[in-house]
Amino acid sequence: MLGKLTIDALPFYSGIAMAGALTVVCGGLGVAVLITWLGRWRYLWSEWLLSLDHKKIGIMYVILALIMLVRGVVDALMIRTQQAFAFEPHGYLPPDHFDQIFTSHATIMMFFVAMPFVLGLFSIIIPQQIGARQVAFPFMNAAGLWLTVSGAALVMISLVVGRFSAAYWTAYPPQSGIQFSPDVGVDYWIWAVLLSSIGAILAGISFLVTIVKRRAPGMKLMAMPLFTWTALCTSILIITAYPALIVAATLLGLDRHLGMQFFAGSNGVANYVSLFWIWGHPHVYILILPACGIYSEVVATFSGRRLFGYAALVYSMIAITVLSLVVWLHHFLTIGSAADVSAFFGRAAPLIAVPTIVTIVCWSLTIYRGEVRFSVPMLFTLGYIVTFLIGGITGFLFAVVPAGIHDTTFRVAHFHNLLIPGALFGYFAGYQYWFPKAFGFRLEEKWGRRAFWCWLVGFGLAFMPLYILGLMGMPQRLNRSDVAEWQPYLIAAQAGVLLIVCGVAFLAIQIAVSIRDRKALAASSNDPWNGRTLEWATASPPAAYNFAAVPPVQGIDPWWTMKQAGTADQGPARFHDIIMPGKSSAGVMLGAMSFVFAFAMIWHIWWLAAVGGLGMFAAVLSQTFHDHAGQRLPASDVEAIESRRLISPALGREAPT
Repeated sequence: MLGKLTIDALPFYSGIAMAGALTVVCGGLGVAVLITWLGRWRYLWSEWLLSLDHKKIGIMYVILALIMLVRGVVDALMIRTQQAFAFEPHGYLPPDHFDQIFTSHATIMMFFVAMPFVLGLFSIIIPQQIGARQVAFPFMNAAGLWLTVSGAALVMISLVVGRFSAAYWTAYPPQSGIQFSPDVGVDYWIWAVLLSSIGAILAGISFLVTIVKRRAPGMKLMAMPLFTWTALCTSILIITAYPALIVAATLLGLDRHLGMQFFAGSNGVANYVSLFWIWGHPHVYILILPACGIYSEVVATFSGRRLFGYAALVYSMIAITVLSLVVWLHHFLTIGSAADVSAFFGRAAPLIAVPTIVTIVCWSLTIYRGEVRFSVPMLFTLGYIVTFLIGGITGFLFAVVPAGIHDTTFRVAHFHNLLIPGALFGYFAGYQYWFPKAFGFRLEEKWGRRAFWCWLVGFGLAFMPLYILGLMGMPQRLNRSDVAEWQPYLIAAQAGVLLIVCGVAFLAIQIAVSIRDRKALAASSNDPWNGRTLEWATASPPAAYNFAAVPPVQGIDPWWTMKQAGTADQGPARFHDIIMPGKSSAGVMLGAMSFVFAFAMIWHIWWLAAVGGLGMFAAVLSQTFHDHAGQRLPASDVEAIESRRLISPALGREAPT
């Protein structure tokens, strides 16, 4: 009845694994008890879980990213502690458990921290930034969120029931095949990746259509904010690249359980590697491009100047998008490709550095002679400019085919050098920058600065030694070593991760202190940063409809233009009824049933898989009967909300959403 699921699936094999399982279970129960004690289940269900409001969906994406960030950083600390102190002795982690943690860390950070952060910020900001009242496909946006949540839940439940994959986050065969990974770990990986990938594609389609079709009157493509441009490019990459990953994961599952031979033999492995990195290299820029858009907004706002070289920045983003799709082979030049193929990709790889350098030059010239305010978003931006240059320079070495660094810790350092300053710092900058837009009060600066310095110094201490170790020949993914010369560098890297843990803790403290002092930190206006783009024309936080009347746009930085012309506070001459999407349980039910279906397929519980599959079908079918149903907000209510906002921002924040 329960397929392969037995009592042996519980993590009795390791005291550390059992402690992790108990932490997950107790954490979940603790949240449930807290919500029950506060009596907020009905509010949570009706106002959040059923919501199709793009802002609430975006906030839930970001909450998911922050929760999974904690898990990912704890995994990183365990990895570095094992490597730092496993000199000759075996350390505290058995090899199989170390491999599980290594795989889960990378999987979580790539799929369930970075992507939810990106999609969450898109969902909150993009419609407001282009003058739209809602995304083009509200249900598709919600479905993307709940599919991502179900994938994250599979990763978390693997701590409690069964094991996670030990085949690394790339899941290369034959290691990920049934012969070498007969347990359910790789199946957890496959289903978590499939669900999150489908969710990402749904979200990408929604944002692409929203940007193309729902811009405010007068907002031409070359007048869109840079963050919107990067959202457009990122959505195209998501739609283009993610199908390759879905195909690779699906075929791997068929190889494992139906005896197919898609990835058998050396040619089959090469096919899998190709499919994976056709997705993998664009995915790096799926994560970095949105951060570049955030840096552009932050630099312009906190320098008090229009972006230098707007057109050059736009064309650079387009160039990065195109080039990211054609340089993926340099990730595995050691696979034995033909000389002309390796030569082509070896020459093409450095080209992507050119538009990247253009962006940094444009930001630097914007800052030059600007009235720079060194608030927390600006600090993360400056931290990126300094540290990302190192990652870019080291990337050139991977274009050199004979280089002996392709499977060493040099690659680990380079990869993190791109994704921590290049992506995560950007998300933190955007999170700090747009927090008052979402909630109506700023985040406390002191703890934000402490978090920034811990992340910056911790990053340098954690990964600069890995460059040196890579040049010394240390392979990546070692769980122990007997080379005495490596040990001081590994201990330094572990100390760096401890500082990053402090950075995460300070971010949590910042949220708690900010909520406690929210009245003192309340934004004195709807535009606390003196912003330049259209999202600051709405209330903070905005009403459900964003704009009572969609504003006409003339040129770049429309909100700044309105303020200079003295028309920023002018309301519409006449209010109209507004149709907004209603609530729907189909999204959250789709996510729940997809989790049930995937869990049942992992453990071969066929009757439960049938229940989950029918539940998924029913959720989608039910939405088709309500897809055009909307909620009408009368003009009189809109006028009342806008009148309160114009009289006092504080009163406007009390408006129903």
